[in-house]
Amino acid sequence: MNTDAAKVLIIGVGNAYRGDDGAGNAVARQLTPQVPPEATVLEQGGEGTALAEAWKGAQFVIVVDAMQSGAPAGTIRRFDAAAKNIPAEFFRHSNHTFGVGGAIELARTLNELPATLIVYGIEGQDFGVGEGLSDPVEKGVAAVAARILSEIQPSNQHEVNVCMAAGCMSLHSEALLKALQKEAASTGSHCRVRGTGCMGLCSAGPLVAVEPDRLLYQHVTPADAPDLIRSIGAEPLGRLECSREQPFFKRQVNVVLENSGKIDPEKIDEYIAVDGYQALLHVLTEMKPSEVIKEISQSGLRGRGGAGYPTGLKWETVSKAGTGSKYVICNADEGDPGAFMDRSVLESDPQRVLEGMIIAAYAVRANHGYIYVRAEYPLAVKRLGTSLREARRMGFLGNNICGTTFSFDIELRLGAGAFVCGEETALIASIEGRRGSPRPRPPYPAQSGLWDLPTLINNVETFANVPPIVRNGGAWYAKMGTAKSKGTKVFALTGKVKNTGLIEVPIGMTLREIIFDIGGGVPDGRKFKAVQTGGPSGGCIPEQHLDVPVDYDSLVQLGSIMGSGGMIVMDDTSCMVNVARYFMEFCMTESCGKCIPCRAGTAQMYELLTRISQGTGTHRDLDLLVDLCDMVKFTSLCGLGQSAPNPALSTLKYFKDEYLEHIDSHRCPAGVCEIGAAEEVTR
Repeated sequence: MNTDAAKVLIIGVGNAYRGDDGAGNAVARQLTPQVPPEATVLEQGGEGTALAEAWKGAQFVIVVDAMQSGAPAGTIRRFDAAAKNIPAEFFRHSNHTFGVGGAIELARTLNELPATLIVYGIEGQDFGVGEGLSDPVEKGVAAVAARILSEIQPSNQHEVNVCMAAGCMSLHSEALLKALQKEAASTGSHCRVRGTGCMGLCSAGPLVAVEPDRLLYQHVTPADAPDLIRSIGAEPLGRLECSREQPFFKRQVNVVLENSGKIDPEKIDEYIAVDGYQALLHVLTEMKPSEVIKEISQSGLRGRGGAGYPTGLKWETVSKAGTGSKYVICNADEGDPGAFMDRSVLESDPQRVLEGMIIAAYAVRANHGYIYVRAEYPLAVKRLGTSLREARRMGFLGNNICGTTFSFDIELRLGAGAFVCGEETALIASIEGRRGSPRPRPPYPAQSGLWDLPTLINNVETFANVPPIVRNGGAWYAKMGTAKSKGTKVFALTGKVKNTGLIEVPIGMTLREIIFDIGGGVPDGRKFKAVQTGGPSGGCIPEQHLDVPVDYDSLVQLGSIMGSGGMIVMDDTSCMVNVARYFMEFCMTESCGKCIPCRAGTAQMYELLTRISQGTGTHRDLDLLVDLCDMVKFTSLCGLGQSAPNPALSTLKYFKDEYLEHIDSHRCPAGVCEIGAAEEVTR
């Protein structure tokens, strides 16, 4: 909520006679040097009549006071007098004549209630004179101060947000950020310039957003900084403008990405200001673990790591697996070619993932967690490290979280880049310090995982969905998506498509809508040929199936999978034999070698695909390739080997004519393979 700061009155309620700050006074003192000069901050005692007199005539009032609701110390609640939802008994302290609740009733009786009256309550605690505030209450004070600063931001103050995710940083957005900050400071511009997370349209980077004008600028360079700063509040800079009304933005529904590009990912205060950790506080103070699991089950959320296993069912299994030590692991070992969904979420909104993990730990009664992220993601690793330190500082991690009896902490573990460590049992082996190779299941990690103890493993996007589900309810989430695949899905849209980048859409949207509406279609007048979904474990889907909805079950029927969300578009310059060969080489290289079908089978299939692509393959080779695909798929130990044949099988199913062209005519229709092309590919 933005408002004119000149009309804002902030009252911190406390007990000056006690020789220490009350929670409300503490907030007021933090805000005094930070609020816009036009805003007024007062420190008041808790006597109701004096409070009502203090806000008399004001139009927008924010009152902060300690409350006594029985919740853990430091718990934050926000009430709105207009909704008549302020429980007066929470604010009737022994030394107050009326307290905040009484003051509101008095003002309402006299018809002197401000047009807008917000009350922030911070759960207090018993303490003696001069003892000061406890750590949980201090953290609550800092959180409320951050939220109020966001709430009273003047409508005439502009925010200039610069994308500082890896894609835009590779295009020197860091230098752009410094140039904009320097220009704003030297010109005295009344704007706030900051770095944020991914804004989605990576092909147009570096991106800069100006709020609240809802302007988006593309391909911005440091040389554009003077013109951009001068344009704020005036005529938009047309030569750089990128329309937010285009389908790329309008067709998306952001749940996981709701904060991406809007907050500084390295500042926990900004996350708290957009309702961060409110879901956790609600869970810890008002929900039983079983109720949390019920809410997740009701949402219909399925694991976003590829298999699509029901999240609520997995959580319930772990919760019932004994009463001793348990672990929660976030699988951030994203290794699919062309995939960057998890990386972008970790770079843009890391606190969201931490909050989801903490809620999950409370639900399954775990006391320790790990985030397993590949070392090739240095920016994500850096921001995760910062976020973990900030969460501990604010009391959201560690012992007695938010003053409750629940304790939980998280460690960061860096992977060495082995694709197979995305498989949960291989990941567990790597965390334990052993070679990252899978083991047969059962037992599943839910019963016997890390250090042979019950372990919950979900991926980044799954955990990122948890806070909004808790805040809004499972039924709200279940309204999105399809009957069997609920919610939204984040995709990395890449390849031969105009608008490459990060998108989030309701599950069930068709491939055609994603590629041609959101993606803008195939560039340079070329013809669409196929889209590869699910990474090396997925398949290639041809044009005749573009109207199929993107959900877990529909893609499997086509010979592909949704996977973690990679989506690579190919045009008529792509050779499907070469595509199958590329992904087979990837699987062969990344095989851990533990089981013979995967170790030897992928190598043999790669050799056969190489012969075919070179024009020396035979029909016998083609038959043998099909037989090997079947053998590897049904006899490999883990998902890597079991799904490795998918690109070959799907291209054989939909593009067999290209295989036959290589074998019979010794030519590559796309002109990609080493044997060359008989004629140039026409548009």
